[in-house]
Amino acid sequence: MASAPLLAQHGEAAALKGRTYFVRTFGCQMNLHDAERVSGLLDSCGCLPVSTPEEADLVVFMTCCVREKADTRLYGQVSSMVSAPEPPCGRRVVAIGGCIAQRDGERIRESMPNVDVVFGTSAIASLPAMAAQAFSADAGGLAVDTIEQGRGFATDLPSRRELSYHAWVPIMTGCNNFCTYCIVPYVRGRERSRGMEDVLSECERLVSDGVREICLLGQNVNSYGRDLYGDTRFAELLRRVGQTGVDRIRFTSSHPKDLSHETILAMAETPAVCDQLHLAVQSGSTRILKAMNRRYGRDDYLSLVDDVRAVMPGIALSTDIIVGFPGEGEQDFEDTLSLVREVGFASAFTFKYSRRAGTPAAGIADDTPESVIDDRYERLADLVQDLSRAHNELSRGRLVEVLVEGRSRKEDMLVGHSTQNQTVHFPCPTDMAWEDLVGKLVCVRVGEVRSWYLRGEMEGEPR
Repeated sequence: MASAPLLAQHGEAAALKGRTYFVRTFGCQMNLHDAERVSGLLDSCGCLPVSTPEEADLVVFMTCCVREKADTRLYGQVSSMVSAPEPPCGRRVVAIGGCIAQRDGERIRESMPNVDVVFGTSAIASLPAMAAQAFSADAGGLAVDTIEQGRGFATDLPSRRELSYHAWVPIMTGCNNFCTYCIVPYVRGRERSRGMEDVLSECERLVSDGVREICLLGQNVNSYGRDLYGDTRFAELLRRVGQTGVDRIRFTSSHPKDLSHETILAMAETPAVCDQLHLAVQSGSTRILKAMNRRYGRDDYLSLVDDVRAVMPGIALSTDIIVGFPGEGEQDFEDTLSLVREVGFASAFTFKYSRRAGTPAAGIADDTPESVIDDRYERLADLVQDLSRAHNELSRGRLVEVLVEGRSRKEDMLVGHSTQNQTVHFPCPTDMAWEDLVGKLVCVRVGEVRSWYLRGEMEGEPR
């Protein structure tokens, strides 16, 4: 493993002051949070954010390696920097962070020779020193830091949040589950929980700064605290975050095998917790779930859904589903379709299986034609769309609470999300400025329903 000697803090800040930077993020919510820490760290060194990579002296790509498509997109965008116009300082530094950086390290140079800096999932704090070194050195060197051991959480670093009213709060990092298709445990490491008091202190600071919605992050939030306290403490954490005064609490990701009845009760009894749960099933076939090492079966999942709905009858359930896992037969896929119908998901993220080198599933032979996988994917997508529409129909004529996010990119309306994570569009009242509503909670009477959004009219005063 190559490594770069780190400069003193005052030296790196002096070398970076006035440099422009751009951060592009691929992948999960944890990467979005890490990107905010990267931006905050560069801001603290006197760097200046710009809106396009072509304007930037320093271009940072925060990467995800869960699916092959992310690798392909990264390669194309990094390669495009070679022919981009020369930046104001006359030298552009390209940095890659996140999961691909952790996985590949210095091997990144084999496919992307114009990369100057590589920093792993635990090495965000090293970026300023390595970037400063890259600017001061002759082009051609590569600085790499993918060391995991002994590193603190990125939450210890400064942050520049993209949204004033919303914040990501990591409560743990890493994963112990080792699903056979997943690369995450190999690039994020084993589970490490933050101390509860640290999490609560951060949430309290965010609420005092005006944050209305907090999303608690972890690869498996339901196992939070097991490594620190000997048992899981996620239910307790939910209740205590709810006492900070925050208006909304969401969390992701939630592994079905670790979702306890205590956590379900905490969700129901904590008013700030949104009435929405993302519970990745991945397949409706017990045989395939076993091959995936998910450690639950079809009946276990359906029983868990029954438990959730017994306590929270109106909850909106969403999920992740993989189509085309090696060895998936037509009956396995039919089992998935029937489970999706039985649960009646409000929404679902559907993916074709992506073979990831280094995972156990990558070695499973499979001769299923791509045309069959494509057909299954389309059948599942059609069913999910129908179920999403049916779920949204339940909101027709009702008032839904919406956290306003800004103006819609496609039409002259405001847009936000309901507590059930539905996208809601509505016109700005004529006696109000739209900017004054961003970050406010409003009530919208739903008049129009589509599979992927609702539309209505605002009623009452914002708060």
